[in-house]
Amino acid sequence: MISWIQRYFQHHFRTIFAVLLGLIIVSFVFTIGPSGLRKGDQRSVTRHFFNYNLTSTEGQQRLMGDASVSASLQLGNMSGIEGEQVQNYALQRAATLHLADQLHIPPATTSEITDFIKGLRAFMGQTGQFDPKAYETFRDSLKSNSRFTEADIRRVMGDDVRAQKVQRLLAGPGYVLPADVKQMLSRTETSWTLAIATADYASFAPEVKPADADLTKYYEENPFRYEIPPRVLASFVGFPATAFLDKVTVTDADVRSFYDVNPARFPKPADPKAPVPSIAPQDSSADFNAVRPQVEAALKLERAQRLALKAASDFVYSLYSGKVTRGPALDALLAQQKLAPVSLQPFTRNQGPAELGNSPEVAVAAFALDETRYYSDPLPNAGGAVVLLWQETQPSHKPLFVEVRAKVLADYVENEKTKRFVEMGRTLKAQLENRLKAGDTLEKAAAAVSSSSGVKLEAKTLAPFTEQNPPQDVDPSVFGTLQNLEKGRVSDMTLTQDKKGLLVYALDKKIPDLSEANLQYAAMRAQLASYNSRLGSRAMVSEIVEKELLKSSPKVQ
Repeated sequence: MISWIQRYFQHHFRTIFAVLLGLIIVSFVFTIGPSGLRKGDQRSVTRHFFNYNLTSTEGQQRLMGDASVSASLQLGNMSGIEGEQVQNYALQRAATLHLADQLHIPPATTSEITDFIKGLRAFMGQTGQFDPKAYETFRDSLKSNSRFTEADIRRVMGDDVRAQKVQRLLAGPGYVLPADVKQMLSRTETSWTLAIATADYASFAPEVKPADADLTKYYEENPFRYEIPPRVLASFVGFPATAFLDKVTVTDADVRSFYDVNPARFPKPADPKAPVPSIAPQDSSADFNAVRPQVEAALKLERAQRLALKAASDFVYSLYSGKVTRGPALDALLAQQKLAPVSLQPFTRNQGPAELGNSPEVAVAAFALDETRYYSDPLPNAGGAVVLLWQETQPSHKPLFVEVRAKVLADYVENEKTKRFVEMGRTLKAQLENRLKAGDTLEKAAAAVSSSSGVKLEAKTLAPFTEQNPPQDVDPSVFGTLQNLEKGRVSDMTLTQDKKGLLVYALDKKIPDLSEANLQYAAMRAQLASYNSRLGSRAMVSEIVEKELLKSSPKVQ
């Protein structure tokens, strides 16, 4: 079981690492200040973080690349993980490995890496156990990868083994008070039998007729609702990929190779008259021939996009090397290169220009520009590449009341409706409690209250459950009412995210045994101790990261 790592760890799990390459090369923009990508730009400031230079592309790729591989193997799936989370993980991982060096933690052995691999989620099957077939797939596909070698993967895993040793040292035993164990055990293992009444917010239509004085007062008390954020005025010079298609030539071998690497992008058109396909292996040549025109067009467009990005880079370099200033000099260069800027509508930091698909990358680049740095680096987009030309950054300002009166009126009416709906919830709760005390079920009580109040109430009863094993089709707002809810009582009405009012009636509440004799008590104490120890470890590493970043942070003048 030891030697198979060294023999076979030379392959690539294509699905995982295709995502990783995008994360490493494109997605991560460090929030450590703009460094720019211009050739020969001497204004960038070197920022060292242990053994990494955070202002260099190479340093960022080393830091983020290793962390991305590590996170993907340990999580098994990076979907839903934001770039900032991986960035934080990368910084903490680097700090932990620095501690490992200071503590003289030895390199991981082959047997330690073997055990580590068996615990990775990337190689777990449906049973939650190590799946040799998943690992075989990983090994078989790493062969064709030119960016990740056996040594790279082994180094990342070895570092992760060392990082785990440091985390265990920092974590300690973890301390838990008996009161905390009882509180958590009571919360997660109490058995509830609930009936829920839902009030329909949409059908609630109170008459709201505010005077102008009311609207003006609301406008003055809520200026943040109407403040127009900073906006950039800019234009862009476009380099469409279609303009470079005539410069692209591809061979038959190029087209076939492109298809072999991306077969899923070009499924063979379905033939309704075709017989049921055989499960025997099929020659892929027929499939390729059926989609060859689409493959060739896609390959040409991809290469044309590269040429467009290169042309945009050359344009930016001509601005930089020629020290071209705004005004006549810029106009002359644009005319010389036969380029025509396209004006953009003003846009905010949170929403990029509509003309460029509201791109957040464009917005970030635009807000980094000013009088001294009026053109952006080349920005790839779906149609090719663009270069932004900054004109003005408008500061935030508060509009006049008359300019936003319609929005103020809509906000005021909605706010009043919500307030009155909540007030009505108190009345509904009292009416339901009175009928429940008289012996009605919640369903019967809800029907009677609906009839008398004019507000539609729907009721249903849930099967007994615990918070540890909740029902699947219940709004999460229900669980927020349970902390202070006693048997036989109705909760205050809460609003759900989709603006419905929930009233929860506790038909039954069974509290578990909270003594140490309960086996669940010991299990809960162990869980809380583990959580507290990890929390302490992370806090220590986060403090180390913060102190290290402060060492090279730009000095405030």
